[in-house]
Amino acid sequence: MSCEKHTSPVKDGAKPELISDEFIFTEGPASDKEGNVYFTDQPNNQILKWDAKSNSISVYMKDAGRSNGMYFDDDQNLWTCADENFQLWKISPDKEVSVVLDGHENKAFNGPNDLWMDEKGGFYFTDPYYQREYWERKSPEMEKRKVYYLSPDHKTVTPVAEGFVLPNGIIGSSKDQVLYVSDVSKEKVYKYQIQDNGTLTDKELFADMGSDGMTLDNEGNLYVTGDGVVVFDKEGNKIDHIQIDKEWTGNVTFGGANEDILFITASDAVYKLPMKTHGIRWNH
Repeated sequence: MSCEKHTSPVKDGAKPELISDEFIFTEGPASDKEGNVYFTDQPNNQILKWDAKSNSISVYMKDAGRSNGMYFDDDQNLWTCADENFQLWKISPDKEVSVVLDGHENKAFNGPNDLWMDEKGGFYFTDPYYQREYWERKSPEMEKRKVYYLSPDHKTVTPVAEGFVLPNGIIGSSKDQVLYVSDVSKEKVYKYQIQDNGTLTDKELFADMGSDGMTLDNEGNLYVTGDGVVVFDKEGNKIDHIQIDKEWTGNVTFGGANEDILFITASDAVYKLPMKTHGIRWNH
C-alpha cells in the first residue's frame, strides 16, 4: 500500500526536530499527565525528563535499574521494565522505588522490555531475552518468551500470549479493547482482542514488519519503530513513513500539553514532531 500524503497524521510541513543527541541509546518514552516525557538512556542507567514547556532535558533518576519500557499510571507512578535484575518497578512521584515483580513460578523473568496499562490498572508486558553485558547469567531460566498480564490489584501475574521469538513493543487501546504486540525478530506485529478478564483472543497478523516500541493515536493509527517511524491505519494500511536520520529508532509516544507532539527516541537522540492527531493516554 502506498503512502497517501493526505492521510498522514503529521502536521502539514512538519519535520522531526532534534531535541538532543547527548545520549548512548534512548528508549522507553512515557508521558505524564502534564505532557512531560520521561525516557531512558539504558547504557548510562538513567531516566531523563523532557520538560514540555521549556523543551529542556534533565536527569530524573540515576541507578535506574537499567530501565527500558516505561508507563505512567493514573496516580503518576512511573512503572518501568527494570532490566538489570529482570524486574518490574513502580517509581512513586517522590522517587520511591518498589519492586512489583521479579519472576514467575520461581523463575527469573527473561528481562521485561515494554509494558502498557489497561483501564482497570492491570499491566501487559513483554518478556523477550536479550543477553546483556551487565548480567552474570548467560542463558534464560525460562524456556519461552511470553506476554504477561499483571492483575489490576497487582498481585497475580499470568501468561496471556506466547509463540514469539522476541516479543518487544506493546501498546493497546481500552476503548477498542485491542492489544498490539511486536515480534521484532520475526518482523511481525500481531493484534489481539482483550477480554474482560484480561486474557487475549483472536490473534491476527496486523503488519509484516517488526517493531521496537509502539504507540497509538486517537484515530487508531499504529506507530511502528525501527527504520524511522512507520504509521499504519487501524485497517493495517501503511499511511506514512517518518524518516529519522539515525541507525535505529527505538520507541515513540505522544507528549506535550495537548498530547499532540510525537516524541521519538532514536539511537543516541530524541526528537519531537507536531501532529494533527493526539495520543490516547490522557484526556486532552
